[in-house]
Amino acid sequence: MRAIVVGAGIGGLAATLSLRRAGVEVTLVEQTARFTGVGAGIQLAPNATRELRRLAVLDAVAARAAHPAHVSFRTWSDGSEICRYALGREVEDEFGAPYLLLHRADLHAALAAAVPPASVRLNTTVTKIDQDDDCACVTTATGESLTADLVVAADGIRSAARQWLFGKDEAVFSGTAAYRALLPSDEVADLDLPPLAAWLGPDRHFVHYWVRRGELLNVVAVFSTKAPAEESWTAEAEPGEQLREFAAWDPRVLSVLERAGQVYRYGIHTRTPLQRWSLGRVTLLGDSAHAMVPFQAQGAAQAILDAAVLGDVLRDATPPDVPDALDRYVRRRLAAATSMQARSAQAGGEFHLPDGPEADARNARMAAYATEHRFMPQATAWRADVLNEQPER
Repeated sequence: MRAIVVGAGIGGLAATLSLRRAGVEVTLVEQTARFTGVGAGIQLAPNATRELRRLAVLDAVAARAAHPAHVSFRTWSDGSEICRYALGREVEDEFGAPYLLLHRADLHAALAAAVPPASVRLNTTVTKIDQDDDCACVTTATGESLTADLVVAADGIRSAARQWLFGKDEAVFSGTAAYRALLPSDEVADLDLPPLAAWLGPDRHFVHYWVRRGELLNVVAVFSTKAPAEESWTAEAEPGEQLREFAAWDPRVLSVLERAGQVYRYGIHTRTPLQRWSLGRVTLLGDSAHAMVPFQAQGAAQAILDAAVLGDVLRDATPPDVPDALDRYVRRRLAAATSMQARSAQAGGEFHLPDGPEADARNARMAAYATEHRFMPQATAWRADVLNEQPER
């Protein structure tokens, strides 16, 4: 069995490792000339770290991560705590895997280090995907044709493969954008910040947490906007722009934003849910299939779960089995990923309620839930073990 994986992001690397674990020979194709450390902070819940353990990369990831003891939800104006939920050892004991905070580049590096270099083709742009009853192939920008038994398109939110398979379909601006920054810990040591916190306010919310074992503070300041913003890791914000957007917020929030050196402005986009991800011997994975807003911290996790199930359905498969195996992959993953897309969007609406009765009622609901439950509502998704659940047929 041979596979071509298009795109060496988190999803593509995880898919490569999962397929190799299932005995599939994989060629990973990536358009950039080298692996780079783009991005900022990322949260990994137990449903994702459980699969990283199976891929034998969890130890490397955890060694570079922060391990928060709890998460705190706070009011935008004065920082008063609405509620908090346990993380740390309590989560690991309950769910069998840790909750980690880390730099995306550290996760990417750990996954990339586990892929044999001989399996990777960098500086290779795919311009076309074709297939017939017996095989699938990709054509590169140099005119080369690569053939395999299946093609996995993990080519991100701007997926070309998605359009080749299912027609014209653009990424959708969510109506939200984010300022992103990383600050050395000694620059904010005097602020007594919780290890992981989300501050909720009208049309905005502010998230911060430690990465790199506590060496850096990752900052994500999300705001609603009608003006479309570029979906880019490298688009720089204008000087002081973030302070104007979050004027009158708690002084600690403003101090963090003021002390941030380089601030990036990132437009948050999604993809419209699909009814199917596969066509014959070609399938989508990760953001190409189900890009979502990050308000449940599950985007990367869902790509990792896709990869786990993809490897599972192809274990012991033969080339004629591929279309049916990919159909099983989609049946096992599509509903859960689509549900997470919807839940993430709903969470954004809840976070951004206006001051007054609506926000007061939300805060009361959150506080009441926290008195009865140790873990956040989304923790129901952390328990699912995608390789041991009852598969759909």
